Amino acid sequence: MSAETFYADLPSLENFLDITDFRNFVSVPQDWLIIVTDIAGSTKAIESGRYKDVNLIGAASIVAILNIAKNIDIPFVFGGDGATILIPPTLLSAVQGALLATRHLAKNEFDFDLRIGIVPGYVVIERHYDVKVAKVKISENYTQAVFTGGGLAYANDLVKNAATADIYRLHNVVGSSQADFSGLECRWQDIPSKHGEIVSLLVMAISDDLVEISSVYKDVLHIIKEIYGEEADLHPVSAESLNLSFNENKLFKEVNLRSQSGSWLARQIYLSKIKLENYLGAFLMGFKVKTRDTDWGNYKQNLIAATDYKKFDDMLRMVIAGNTLQSEKLTKSLDNLYKEGKLVYGLHISDRAIMTCLVFERNGRQVHFVDGADGGYALAAKAMKSRMKSGFY
Repeated sequence: MSAETFYADLPSLENFLDITDFRNFVSVPQDWLIIVTDIAGSTKAIESGRYKDVNLIGAASIVAILNIAKNIDIPFVFGGDGATILIPPTLLSAVQGALLATRHLAKNEFDFDLRIGIVPGYVVIERHYDVKVAKVKISENYTQAVFTGGGLAYANDLVKNAATADIYRLHNVVGSSQADFSGLECRWQDIPSKHGEIVSLLVMAISDDLVEISSVYKDVLHIIKEIYGEEADLHPVSAESLNLSFNENKLFKEVNLRSQSGSWLARQIYLSKIKLENYLGAFLMGFKVKTRDTDWGNYKQNLIAATDYKKFDDMLRMVIAGNTLQSEKLTKSLDNLYKEGKLVYGLHISDRAIMTCLVFERNGRQVHFVDGADGGYALAAKAMKSRMKSGFY
């Protein structure tokens, strides 16, 4: 297989449970690069109510790189306040420029400090970590990357650790940089839980033995199914709860991202365009209109099928709809496994989810990033770090 088509050539797993069999993962070529982005101080920003802004900038670095990669299939994972993306070396120069433009946007439009790191794959390998990837077919329109081997976590540490940050962080360069954020949308209202709660969950198995690690994740997925039921029961997004937003303050977040170089008039025109598209979309979906390209009666179902509410990158990440009794049972079960030294976890509970969308084709390629409102994954990570510091393992 050629370097650029490495990921595209991988077979797709049909069942998410297959992520617990590490024989399904393949090492990424050593000359590929690990891109790490995150917002410095994101927890404080989230606690002050800016969780949507944080998610939007976290997704911006993904779409900026995907628009450079175009037909080159590359793996990525959205982490709420940032992302990890793997690229072949042929894309490096263009990606650097796009990431610098994304950092500039984050600062100028949102007053965020977007940290960006680039770690060569061979650096991770030399430190006896690995970056292994597989892909899971989530829907007809979205195939999701999953990772193991410890390499992504190590790359994140290299970028954030003061002792190594200067080596791997992307520094500003003289000259203009540009990024294309086409496809990035933020047009849906917050999504209320159909059962009362939205749980943002992070779980990381603690062991050096792959068989034990696999067993832990299988057990956790079994516990979640036992408590919350089938996918239709626990999925955080439902057609009934999906409503387009017409709130100008919320829609202006996309305006700031997509028209940052425009005048006041240009931004107002873009805002009017979004509102018009939302009114038209609401009409087409409401009356289940079929056009030449899109069956709008099924659009919400296609969207739901392409959400990333469960994923894996050396830890299990899930956003789950449930009730208080269920989250108490889940916490009790995870606490027992934590005290046995099998895993560490963090969770955050809200009453609704939020969604940031990458839509390249209305009737095709798209992915919808789901997080819990009011903090979601970022505050779950804060709880996990607290347990790690005072852990039983």
